[in-house]
Order: sequence, then structure tokens, then C-alpha cells
Amino acid sequence: MPELSTLPRTRCQEIFERVQRNSSADQVEILLAAGRHALTRFANNTIHQNVEEETLLLSVRAVVDQRTARATTNRFDEESIRRVVEEAEQMARLQAPDPELLPVAGPCAHQQVDRHDPLTASATPESRARAVRQAVQVAESHSLTAAGTLSTAETADAILNSRGLFAYHAQTRAEASITMMSADSSGWAKANSPRLSEVGLPQLAERAARKAEASRQPAAIEPGHYAVVLEPAAVLDLLGFLVYDFSATAIRDQRSFLTDRIGQPLFGPAITIRDDAYHKLQSGAPFDGEGVARQPLQLVEQGVVRQIAYSRQAARAAGVDPTGHGFPLPNELGEAPLNIVVDGGDSSVEQMIASIDGGILVTRLWYIREVDPYEKILTGMTRDGTFLIEGGKLGRGLRNFRFNQSMIELLNNVEMLSPSTRVAGEESFEMVVPAMKIRRFHFTEVTKF
Repeated sequence: MPELSTLPRTRCQEIFERVQRNSSADQVEILLAAGRHALTRFANNTIHQNVEEETLLLSVRAVVDQRTARATTNRFDEESIRRVVEEAEQMARLQAPDPELLPVAGPCAHQQVDRHDPLTASATPESRARAVRQAVQVAESHSLTAAGTLSTAETADAILNSRGLFAYHAQTRAEASITMMSADSSGWAKANSPRLSEVGLPQLAERAARKAEASRQPAAIEPGHYAVVLEPAAVLDLLGFLVYDFSATAIRDQRSFLTDRIGQPLFGPAITIRDDAYHKLQSGAPFDGEGVARQPLQLVEQGVVRQIAYSRQAARAAGVDPTGHGFPLPNELGEAPLNIVVDGGDSSVEQMIASIDGGILVTRLWYIREVDPYEKILTGMTRDGTFLIEGGKLGRGLRNFRFNQSMIELLNNVEMLSPSTRVAGEESFEMVVPAMKIRRFHFTEVTKF
């Protein structure tokens, strides 16, 4: 399996041995994170920034008499390692004992996933600049102004502890985002993937340009309830407000909207949501923040809430097996599923539009905030491509709306789904989701732009 040149497995082991030599704790765990991150930023059709950084971080967690704490450093000389171990142990001794604290995890077999692409790892400022130039040419051909970013990264994460656990994952990542602007309209597109070849900034530029061009001289219509087509990025950023509630710790603390709702048909029968770290369109490590192997979860099956995520501590309290979704300790959140896959359908966005006599197409949403955490009522605004649908056809661009919408209601009003795709947004982490036709969506007011 691939390794990062600045953090091969042998160096992980060597660093851990140095930590152990300096530790007097009952148990010790380290997290290592290394990477090379590069970004090219452009605005007004011109590249104005190119940055690159290399990082290597060591985080030490000490366990002392049912107490735990963590300290972090980016220095690897002997004195710095001695100091970070000492800080973790001193802070641990200052904590109150935690009767629920478990020993560090033991060795665990992990299913391997290959998410490392050599071409992405070897991307250069020149190769990113060529892609930006193509995107700018698209903008100029439509008399638009482009702004955005193109980034590439190669990273590695490792967990080692004094019970013999050693988990390691290396991967690459590429991401592109572009906004096209005219005097009174805008269009947007974004994508990310472990492989730069699957991002396609010039193709995203074409998509954003079509949105900006088609939405010139936007009209204002009255707010109210409308049939809506949510493109995948809009779906993603709404669903992101549900994910952290599929947590045993959140339910125990009664801060989850799923409290007393497990096993109930909470959503419509069209909705099936899974967490699957091994899905071909997913990214990330096959283990969680404690080194436990991630297990696929059937979170929602045809509208019925079926499973939730369990960290080791939450699983022990519930008398079940951990699911491999815990965050590094210590933390207050516990766990969450972070490899979301929403099952799609076989309808295209064009078919959804054709099925609506009067409605609205939404490209993406932004500035989303939670109004009611138990009913999952969210508010926010449309942006960068909001269009009227009339007589089954996409019409003129519209001024943007503020919305006020219950996610429970929304997921009970889904009438059509597109095939699912990997999607990137602005308000949530990336997921695999479809576009959705929603029977009834509540817009509360028209914005000034």
C-alpha cells in the first residue's frame, strides 16, 4: 500500500518508540498527520496566489489513573518530544477521573482502501496553472469573470499505541471550485476527488458559465411554497446538518433529533442513507480516531431510522460492538458517520424539471443555520444559480430566496431522485448524494440580489 515519503511506516514506528521512552503514563497513544498541500487561487480571470506547505504533526495522548489528556507538537527533536509527552501527562493528572474511560484500543485488522493517485501527488504549480488558464478562457468566451481555487494534496495519518495498535493510511486529494460572475448574475460549480483527473476544472467552468449566463437580469417572484429541484450540492449542504445526530453519544445526551425515534419511519420511503467508508466514491481512512475499523452502517432504510454510530466508550455503555466512527479522545462529540452515501434513483435533473409545471431549481445553498434542532428546521439562502421552472421547462434566472425548511418534512416530500454522485459543497463535508425533486419547499423572502 502507498506511503508518504515524509512519513513512511518505519518513521511512524521510530517516532512512537521515542515517545514511549519518554513516557511514564499507564498507556500512551500517538496520532501522526503529515502532508503536502498546494493551492492555486484566481480572481478577476488572473492567478493571484500560489501556496504550498508541508506539515508533520505529532499528537500524544497519555492515560494516567483513569485520566487522559492530549498535547501536540510539530517539532521532532528529542527535547520537543520529551516536552510534549510531559505536557500530555501533566495535563492528564490534572483531570478528574473518568469512570467510563477505556484502555487504548488493541490491534485491529483494517480492510485496505487505495485512495492514492501518483498523478495527483506529483501535480505542480504549472499543471494547476494550465487548468486555471482553460477555465479563464471559458469565462472570457462568455464575457464573464471567474474566481476560484484548485488544490492538490498528499497526506498520511497514523495511530499507534502501547497495546500494539498501528493503523496507517495515505491518500491524495484534489479539489476545484469556481464562480462565474456577470454584472447581475453568477454561477458556481465545485468538485473533489482523490484523483485530480476526476475534478476537471475546465468542465466545472463550463457548467458555472452556463448558470451565470442563463441567470442574467434575474426576476423577483413572491416567496411561498414551491416544488423544487435541488441539485446535489444543495442536497449535500442540507444533509450535513443531520449527520452528527446519528451518534449514540448525542442521543444519550438528548441533543440528537433521533432521540426516541430509532426504528420509526421518520422520512419518506424514497430515502435510504448509508455510511460506507469502502464505497468507490468515498475518501478517507478505513479506521476511526481510536484506530477501530470502520463498519458500514444502514442509517436509514426506506425512511426508517435503523442504525447509529458507536465509539468504543458509547458501545461499552450500550452493550454493543463499536462501529468505528469515534473521534480522537478526549472529545465531547463521541462519534459520527462521515462517509455518507444516499441511494439515488434513475431520474435526470432534466426529467425532474419536465415533471414540474411551476417551481424552482436551486444550484446551491449557503449561510445555513439551524432554527429548531429537534425538528431540524434550517434557514439559509439560495445562491449562484436559482431558476424558475415553467411548464416543465427551465426559465429565467430568479433573485435569490431565504428559506425556512424542516429537513424531516423535506425528506418526506421527495418525489424523484437522480443517480448519486460524489459532491462537494460549502457547508458540509463531501458525500455521495443525488439531486432531489421536492414536492413542497418553503421560501420565506426574496433577497436583494
